Amino acid sequence: MNKEILRLAIPNILSNISIPLLSTVDTILMGSMSASHLGAVGVGAMIFNFIYWNFGFLRMGTTGMSAQAYGASDYTEQIHVFVRATIIAIIISILMIVLTIPINNISLLAFNMEGNQALLVSEYFKIRIWAAPASLLIYAMTGWFFGMQNAIYPLIITLSVNVLNIFLSIYLVKNLEMGISGVAWGTVVAQYLGLLVAIILFLFKYSGLRKYISSAWKQKSSFIRFLKINGDIFLRTICLTFAFGFFYSKSAEAGEIILAVNVVLLQFLNWMSYAVDGFAFAAESMVGKYFGAKDRSNTYKAIKLSFKWGFYLALFFSALFLFQYSELIHIFTDQQNVIEASLEYKWWMAIFPIIAFSCYIWDGVFIGLTASMSMRNTMIIALVIYLASYYSLIPFLDHRAIWLALMIFLFARGVLQSILFQRKKLSLS
Repeated sequence: MNKEILRLAIPNILSNISIPLLSTVDTILMGSMSASHLGAVGVGAMIFNFIYWNFGFLRMGTTGMSAQAYGASDYTEQIHVFVRATIIAIIISILMIVLTIPINNISLLAFNMEGNQALLVSEYFKIRIWAAPASLLIYAMTGWFFGMQNAIYPLIITLSVNVLNIFLSIYLVKNLEMGISGVAWGTVVAQYLGLLVAIILFLFKYSGLRKYISSAWKQKSSFIRFLKINGDIFLRTICLTFAFGFFYSKSAEAGEIILAVNVVLLQFLNWMSYAVDGFAFAAESMVGKYFGAKDRSNTYKAIKLSFKWGFYLALFFSALFLFQYSELIHIFTDQQNVIEASLEYKWWMAIFPIIAFSCYIWDGVFIGLTASMSMRNTMIIALVIYLASYYSLIPFLDHRAIWLALMIFLFARGVLQSILFQRKKLSLS
């Protein structure tokens, strides 16, 4: 089973690491221009993370349900999950484009953006929004591929998108001097090219499942279950994105330099979380498959081994952040005031992976079990703990309180999920 985990996890890790690599390149490109550009691209990217994370059910719910259908060898349900996810992705993306102006205005207000930074964020947002249909369809399709125990196709798609995006952004910013709009247009073009790759891959391997599509509309109870599970994941993800949106908002309140520092340090967290998520995604696929096949023994074994590998990876990132902290900071920015302000967080970043990794792995387990209600409830409780921690700590730690509160938030999520699983085991809902 370790081999099976690595077969799924390694492509996932390579795929996931390319995602923060993209934001890293964007950060470097803007960091060489000014603190305003650095903060603006960080906030602009976070707005889309906020939006897309909220629709993360298009990947997560799709993975869990398709994995269970795969384990049960239910070909009809496999393609039905695919159809439902892609239709919802198209509907949501059309609504996003129609609501571009109000979403942009609300985002600026939520992130306390004013003056030149607000103009830069708006410029980025109004261009990148056009990537929404491609981005959400890729979410749905990669989630389905994961559920079908295929980690190679998501790797091909993600690498295609991010490599293209990196080269396009560098060319548009450095050669054409398009500034923040160059970064945004690079993302838009790369997303549509990635969608084309995803469609070609689907038709190449899974075209035989199309004969089962005609009955997709007759399965009302399955469609209602699909909506319920995704509704729970949607509410759970709203809480998560609110937590990080709150982080950015409080960072912006602390001033331009602190915002720039936190944008850089969140890149550290992104690298760790996307890497550990490689094993979380493997857990989604394997736990879902064995649970769908009603193989309790291997379901428990998959959970145990996923945690083992996640812990090893967390240890690696802790050591990396501890011993290479200064070198990593200089990769992200050459602004001396930002570099100096970031030095006090070295030990914070070293501890973070050990504190946080378990909640990522538990998310994978809960998704594989389609335990969406449990995911939602533990997230809501952890969010309350997060906000209470911040407002309790702010009188004593000033701008540093947001980091300790975030650490408490991620740790609380892992503890709550552990307690709930110990109580209910595989009967989680």
